Amino acid sequence: MLSWFNIDDYGAAKNSSELSTKAIEAAIQAASEAGGGTVYIPSGTYRTGAVILKSNIELHLSPGAVLSFSTDPKDYPVVESRWEGVKREVYASCIFGIDLVNVSVTGSGKLDGNGAPWWELKRKRPEELEYPRPKLISFDRCRRVTIKDLTLTHSPSWTVNPIRCHDVTIDNLSIYNPADSPNTDGIDPESCSNVRISNCNIDVGDDCIAIKSGTEDTAERVPCENITITNCTMVHGHGGVVLGSEMSGDIRNVVISNCIFKQTDRGIRLKSRRGRGGIVEDIRVSNIVMEDVICPFILNLYYFCGPRGKDKYVWDKNPYPVTGETPHFRRIHFADITARNVHASAGFMYGLAEQYISEITFANIDISMAEHAIPGRPAMMSGIQDMARRGFYLGNVRDIRFQQVTIENHEGPAFYIENGEDVEIEQCRSLRTKRPEDLVQQVTVEPSQEDLSEQHR
Repeated sequence: MLSWFNIDDYGAAKNSSELSTKAIEAAIQAASEAGGGTVYIPSGTYRTGAVILKSNIELHLSPGAVLSFSTDPKDYPVVESRWEGVKREVYASCIFGIDLVNVSVTGSGKLDGNGAPWWELKRKRPEELEYPRPKLISFDRCRRVTIKDLTLTHSPSWTVNPIRCHDVTIDNLSIYNPADSPNTDGIDPESCSNVRISNCNIDVGDDCIAIKSGTEDTAERVPCENITITNCTMVHGHGGVVLGSEMSGDIRNVVISNCIFKQTDRGIRLKSRRGRGGIVEDIRVSNIVMEDVICPFILNLYYFCGPRGKDKYVWDKNPYPVTGETPHFRRIHFADITARNVHASAGFMYGLAEQYISEITFANIDISMAEHAIPGRPAMMSGIQDMARRGFYLGNVRDIRFQQVTIENHEGPAFYIENGEDVEIEQCRSLRTKRPEDLVQQVTVEPSQEDLSEQHR
């Protein structure tokens, strides 16, 4: 077909140590000059550096086709994009495009990022990395993006990262990165709108799916909004679906449904801190099954990882003035969820002393704690110790409703509430508790400066 451009016709070296970068570039250029078309990767393994796409191009990998990416930084041009929410110069992603329209990466083939040497540099010799590691696929400021049917393995860093894109379809991907590989998130839409993620199997070394919108160091505040995630399986990873901690541009209108999380450390996780600003709102999560997680639900506004995360401004439990730097979680709803073999806590919500987490509902939730639980911290924040088989731990919350929630095999109260207002608990059950206590324990805590100073010595 005239609209197909086979890279073999442009000198690509199949099953060879020779790079095929220039042949792929030539096929992309020819397709672009023809007004668009499909750049075809036939079966076989092709080594290449970064592939820079153009508008109206579909990069299609046939069954048995492998693009095996170089581990030499010289094969990745330096471009301006975002890294962990901040605009800066980075190595181009293995597949990259900026300011494009109608661009696709499809087919039953494989993209192999050969990430091990990059991970080794990150762990042991980060000073040798002149710029941040490549991602496997990233598009910046593009419209109508499709990524589907591929197998993605060994990404040097984040695997799929659309940034400031509109109208994005991500479907039927199999993503595999080793459980100990650093920062190898699966799918991270960042400051994007109208994103559909479906039918993916994700087994990675960091968050399986993370929704982001930039940090306080990003001048351009662009929300991540209108996101649907459905029919996905998440394995290992630090979180099944995570919102934040980069949320300075706001995250809103997110629906997560019909997914399975297995050994993902944490299930649904929202995280931010003072200084970030932004609002996470109008989130709905339903029809989820989780197994062998530390904690199924985390909403944490004292998250301390990353730059400036250990500053007093972040960890201080005394109230601060509410400003544009104050983040807020509100209008978040969980329904029809089962979690089995939970280790640390049934759920953990901790708002700021000056900005409570608000308008949260849990309906028809069934949680069973692990018989041989491994103690762990449900949230990365100062002052929280390891827990095992605890119920819901709530701090600085307002307008929270639990309806038909069952917690089995827990220790202590099913609901521990610290500084809570308008918390309703209806038709909830506590089964086979380790130490029978009241269903609800509610306390008011007024932190003192002396106590906090002692705690952080």
